[in-house]
Amino acid sequence: MYFAALLARTEDGWEASDTELDDVETLSDLTELAREASDDDTVIVFIEQEDAWFGIVRIEGEEDPRVYVSDGAAAARSSYGEILTREILGDDLDDIVDELESLDLDGTEDGEPLDGDSDEDDEETSVAAEAVPAAPVGDRLILADLGMSAADLLALDSDALAEIADALGAAEVLEAVR
Repeated sequence: MYFAALLARTEDGWEASDTELDDVETLSDLTELAREASDDDTVIVFIEQEDAWFGIVRIEGEEDPRVYVSDGAAAARSSYGEILTREILGDDLDDIVDELESLDLDGTEDGEPLDGDSDEDDEETSVAAEAVPAAPVGDRLILADLGMSAADLLALDSDALAEIADALGAAEVLEAVR
């Protein structure tokens, strides 16, 4: 189960809204959703999956989004997390997946499917998830200018989104949409 919310920084402070990710298939989709939700310069997208991982996407006007994920390996095993980790690792992730797939470590011949495994997409996602570090990945300074240092971000454990919102001065508005 996912929780997703948008925080938009306005002249009057932070405004929050929960958001549906049903139509999000790429980071571009998520960025467009955030930009449509708010005309303000700074929009923070929070995505959390059952305390397994959380992700933050920061959109500033027309600049490229900045992304941070608390646990790359856990996130890469989920649909929305995979979008974020692929953005962070980019071609490196594709190269790692290609390299791992070319190795014959499972005892089969090249091109021979694994017994009972007919879904290549699941296998690719599994290999990709194994290639991603089980550690924070992305822009650790994503919230530094808003009151949360890289060290504070890295130290977050459970209920991370509440702590982030508190550091940004947006705890009440985020809690209202939770």
